[in-house]
Amino acid sequence: MDRTAGRTDVRVGLVDGPVIVGHQEFAGSHIESLRAQDVADARADDDAALHATSTAGVLVARRASRAPGICPGVTLVTRSVFSSPAARSSGSATQEELAQALVDLTDAGVRLVNMSLSLASAPRGGHRAMQQALDHASRRGVIVVAAAGNEGALDGNVVTRHRAVIPVVAYSRHGRPGRMSTVGPSIGRRGVGAVADGLVSLGAHGGMRPFGGTSAAAAIVTGAVALLWSELPDTGPGELARAVTGSASRRTSVLPPVMDARRAFESLLTAWR
Repeated sequence: MDRTAGRTDVRVGLVDGPVIVGHQEFAGSHIESLRAQDVADARADDDAALHATSTAGVLVARRASRAPGICPGVTLVTRSVFSSPAARSSGSATQEELAQALVDLTDAGVRLVNMSLSLASAPRGGHRAMQQALDHASRRGVIVVAAAGNEGALDGNVVTRHRAVIPVVAYSRHGRPGRMSTVGPSIGRRGVGAVADGLVSLGAHGGMRPFGGTSAAAAIVTGAVALLWSELPDTGPGELARAVTGSASRRTSVLPPVMDARRAFESLLTAWR
């Protein structure tokens, strides 16, 4: 963060709810929305809008904010997954809706996607749609950073198992994994952790609110990847993902290590010398 705020040509997609883009702490940020329903009213205070706004705040809130963003210089492209007011109110989205959002962002030219929403249970067709969307993103060289989930289970899903995805779990400031973080073989093998304890981000009515769990941890990792790509724009997506996931040396069977962004940066610099 001392080196760069990010570059506008690094386009980061946000699969989430509608974002309160009129929040005062987004002043000067580069935020694009694919559809009108991807933007929440300035007075919105429903869970879907608050979650999306808090996630966006971790990424692109101005650095002088009470909750400074990690990469406010990048271009954030938002895509809400909620197809109706009822779905937005309940905070639930199907895998088909998540898949379409990912396809839309990929086709809009993003290089990196933050996905902090849990997958709702869906029939096999939903799994197939999500798999196809992730394959599409992978072919385009898109890195997907996805929250592992807060179910406190030993589990995995079509997203966390995909080769294009970096799954993320939350850690405490004391180095312990979050009690509710979902873990599993694919998460432990290819994922990373991030400290999300005590985080504050953007809230309703121009204010702030606590924000944590794997959603916040995923946004932290997304922000770090965006800064790495901004500093080393010619780095390939596979090389960048490997540097991030290989930034910590110790892995267990189901629990990933905490990301070390500086180590990832230094390893990429060494490779380019």
